[in-house]
Amino acid sequence: MTIEEIKEEINSLSDPKNAEFFLKLNPTAKLPCAGVRIPMMRTLAKKIAKENYREFLDNNPMDMFEMELLQVLVIGYAKDDINVLLSYLRKIIPTIHDWSVNDSLCQTFKIARKYQDETFNLLLEFKDSKKEYEVRVVAIMLMSQFLNDEYIDRVIDILNSLYTDSYYSRMGVAWAIATVMAKYPDKCIEYMNSSNNHLDDWTFNKSIQKMKESFRVKKEDIDKIKKRA
Repeated sequence: MTIEEIKEEINSLSDPKNAEFFLKLNPTAKLPCAGVRIPMMRTLAKKIAKENYREFLDNNPMDMFEMELLQVLVIGYAKDDINVLLSYLRKIIPTIHDWSVNDSLCQTFKIARKYQDETFNLLLEFKDSKKEYEVRVVAIMLMSQFLNDEYIDRVIDILNSLYTDSYYSRMGVAWAIATVMAKYPDKCIEYMNSSNNHLDDWTFNKSIQKMKESFRVKKEDIDKIKKRA
């Protein structure tokens, strides 16, 4: 599909009411939004990924929300050499400016589970960033693709070190910590109670709130966390 054909497809699927609703939920979105629903966008992205996906990624003007979203979804769905895909990932991360594109990228890049070391090493390039969405990418990618026995200790260490001075970076870390609690409660309780816990109070308390909202976290485990004054 050409860029023009893709835009025509987006226009045919547009939903103004959904666009209005989306923009209320996504105040940092900077571009026009057609309101195409996410399942439809995923279907379109999978189609592009099966064709000459590099041509699309290299020429995508990303001049509307749906085109930005397609960029990250196609990166996630494409089948190619991991180093090629990581090069696209490395390029797109600094451009992200809203939580929806951010989280869609992290949750779709499932090839990370097959190439853990390579993807983890790329994330390390961004772990000391002070940019809101670069931090969120690291947190949500770790949460989505690296909560396993081999990586859990490293995941906790990185979450503990991320720079959280902005809303979406803090929320990303809090969500990730709550998910760690769901999968590795003993490790999470130990971390939350540790003197080496470097979470700011807002993120610490938001992590507990997210745990309470999760049906996967036991109340008795949350009660083991020492509350901050």
